[in-house]
Amino acid sequence: MSNFLAKIVITSIFAIVNSFITIKGQEFTLHSSGAIFWTEKSMLLIADVHLGKVTHFRKHGAAIPPHLAFENLEKLTAVTNQFQPETVCFLGDLFHSKLNTEWNDFAKWVEYTPANVILISGNHDIIPQYLFEDVGVKIFDALKIENFLLTHHPTEEDSFFNFCGHVHPGVTLQGQGRQKLRLPCFFKSEKQLILPAFGNFTGKYTLKPSEKDEVFVIADDHVIRVSE
Repeated sequence: MSNFLAKIVITSIFAIVNSFITIKGQEFTLHSSGAIFWTEKSMLLIADVHLGKVTHFRKHGAAIPPHLAFENLEKLTAVTNQFQPETVCFLGDLFHSKLNTEWNDFAKWVEYTPANVILISGNHDIIPQYLFEDVGVKIFDALKIENFLLTHHPTEEDSFFNFCGHVHPGVTLQGQGRQKLRLPCFFKSEKQLILPAFGNFTGKYTLKPSEKDEVFVIADDHVIRVSE
């Protein structure tokens, strides 16, 4: 792929756009939290929360502020309160690693969330499936809904548009004074949209879009489309 968007003059390309996009006749809202709300299905799509990661690293001696562990659940609560979805679908890597104390907080979150909660299993989701099911979370390897394929890893399949996570996409933008910003983004190609990582302690992988790709960066409370 070409790298025409890898370094962009910020003053010439920023255009704050409506965060609504239409794919295959369906309407989706790109939210600054990193979530996507699917209007017709009343479904909230969220990728790569990595709950438990802060506690996991603190347990192994990393000097990470403990309050970061609660920010993800606060963020989840805020976005579900805003959209009031019938279903919350996590596109993998919901929990970072083995069971730890953050699981209890998540279980309480599920209990008090009126939406149905489902998980598309990701490579980090190693907690036994029965524990998710015991708190009311349904598990799938992948999910097909009409013309859409929901997965954790980016997947291409004929006749389906793929929503996925795993990559933690970001892009680097460069200003006229050689200032650089690396921002998380929604990365949309012809048959796929990769969601940014929802978690606040996850990192970003810089992608280089082609001319056919669309990139929507997250900057503070705005979703901003960048283009050539």
